[in-house]
Amino acid sequence: MQTVDSVIIGGGVVGLAIAAELAGRFPGRAVVLLERNAACGQETSSRSSEVIHAGIYYAGGSLKARLCGQGKELLYEFCRRWDVPHRRIGKLIVAKNPDEAATLEGLMTCGRLNGVEDLELLDRSRVKALEPRVEAISAVWSPSTGIIDSHGLTARLAWCAAEHGATIACRHEVLGIEKAASGYDVRFLGPDGTQDFLHSCWVVNCAGLGAERIAAYAGIDIAAAGYRLYFCKGEYFRIPLSKGRLVEHLVYPPPYKDLLGLGIHVTKSLDGMTKLGPNAFYVDRLDYDVDAGHIEEFFTGVKDYLPFLARDDLQPDTSGIRPKLQAPGMPSRDFTICHEADRGLPGFINLIGIESPGLTSCLAIAGMVADMIEL
Repeated sequence: MQTVDSVIIGGGVVGLAIAAELAGRFPGRAVVLLERNAACGQETSSRSSEVIHAGIYYAGGSLKARLCGQGKELLYEFCRRWDVPHRRIGKLIVAKNPDEAATLEGLMTCGRLNGVEDLELLDRSRVKALEPRVEAISAVWSPSTGIIDSHGLTARLAWCAAEHGATIACRHEVLGIEKAASGYDVRFLGPDGTQDFLHSCWVVNCAGLGAERIAAYAGIDIAAAGYRLYFCKGEYFRIPLSKGRLVEHLVYPPPYKDLLGLGIHVTKSLDGMTKLGPNAFYVDRLDYDVDAGHIEEFFTGVKDYLPFLARDDLQPDTSGIRPKLQAPGMPSRDFTICHEADRGLPGFINLIGIESPGLTSCLAIAGMVADMIEL
């Protein structure tokens, strides 16, 4: 059985960022990342709005608020240093009526408490100056919100991890974890169909949609720990390039407490495409089909602030699934990032419920996890 210093389970942007951070911070130590898919970043990391969030919405003092704020600056610097395609495009959170306008002040306050100091409250004329085709009576303007090529980020993080000496093993699915005298024996299924073990002093569970299962392998009572995950699907509909060009920035509605996400909004990609989404609804299984029957929900969600769109402009595009700790009908939950020593598992670190703003926060999360580890 091969012995290594740390095993990271899950090769999304968070797992790759942790691998790069550990290998760079602890040179000469054996860092291995196990990813069950044929390539890294094929699940939640690559099926999102690809937005670099500013940190406006999250509860003050939460990990989401702190790590998003830190992560945003780290991510912009990483993109500049390593030529990861990105653009600081800016975002408008628009109000279509007085009731929505009243919520914007609260967003401004929340954002500023979270350290987002560049927010502005715009009246209708200033909204029109930025987005002549968007109908709104007021808006919050977030100039530090951006977009990123998530595939480019994944590739660069993988390169950085490997450059520092980490081993990235795709098509290696973890099947069990056994506590040993000086660490953990991690059982996995390799690409040739045979099972093998790695012995590691440290294990980091950042398996995303599979994180609950990995935590259970380590012997944690998922229900008692509050680690039960709920799959939340979000779909996107694209609009024609000709009409997509009529909007220059990201455009969001105000968030509502009963929504699972931030509402159906306008997202822009670096290739010039414009999408609407995502919606959000719980599912029992992982599939990435887009239900064309949801077109009415999307059109109704945006027609008041995007009056130039017709229903027939919308076409089904992609979807993604988030691992939520928030059960249906329950309040939003924060990230869980926990060294499980108090559960009798020293050296085992759980990352559970890493959804949005996980991509924005990935480098800050990596630093936090590395600070927990002693190699």
